[in-house]
Amino acid sequence: MVQIRMRFPQGKKKALTLSYDDGVEQDERLIGIMVKNKLKGTFNLNSGCYKDEKTVYEKGNVQRRLSEKDVTKLYKDSGMEVAIHGFSHPFLERIPDNLCLTEIIKDRENLEQQFDTIVRGAAYPYGTYSDSVVEMMRMAGIAYARTTHSTESFELPDDWLRLNPTCHHRNPKLRELATDFVEERRRDRGYPLLFYLWGHSYEFEKDDNWEVIERFASYVGGRKDIWYATNIEIHDYVEAYRSLLFSMDGRRIYNPSCQPVYLEADSGALVINPGETIKI
Repeated sequence: MVQIRMRFPQGKKKALTLSYDDGVEQDERLIGIMVKNKLKGTFNLNSGCYKDEKTVYEKGNVQRRLSEKDVTKLYKDSGMEVAIHGFSHPFLERIPDNLCLTEIIKDRENLEQQFDTIVRGAAYPYGTYSDSVVEMMRMAGIAYARTTHSTESFELPDDWLRLNPTCHHRNPKLRELATDFVEERRRDRGYPLLFYLWGHSYEFEKDDNWEVIERFASYVGGRKDIWYATNIEIHDYVEAYRSLLFSMDGRRIYNPSCQPVYLEADSGALVINPGETIKI
């Protein structure tokens, strides 16, 4: 039987993404760190929680949300993805289904209008959800939704609407996990690896530890063997791989998707272009 393993774009084995919530002032500094180190990620926004332009925060308040104008200015041309986080950031599983669906759809509609794009990603407010909420996400056309359940692993998700991250940046194992990922110290049997980091950028100010993300970004960033991508880019690529059609002996492969897909097979590295059938 032929052995086949998915590879990320350009044949890379590893991918890394970040996911940060709430649309706060500290995201500007975080994006600066990410861009400097060639990282990419997704920022999850509550379009019903933008601050008023005249808002003055009390001294010591670290959860300083951005205004709609500032949100557009910060994220629009940043190279980062924007995703929904609930219009008003409620516990979605604790409100009636019709209100839950409204929270999801209204946030998506607002962000699509604001950024002139199609929004397909989400992060659950407070990281909580139910089977009903998951179904609401599906009905609203959401492709993936991130939880807050850290796996401390680098496996690809089986269920995109229950997308569990590798870890929060406060995880005491962050440095160990980063080293395991970069140096491939775990037995992965050749499978692709995904490091998914999440958090809130205001936590760096609250905990006075910006060095945590600076060191992480400096260590994992700018490497030729890692694909740095937004959440939706990773989703779409993995699903393109999963859409490949294989003959019974695994030696003929058809790519019905709209993007090139990279593989590692017995015969070596392969790329299958959109609409192409190859024989190995």
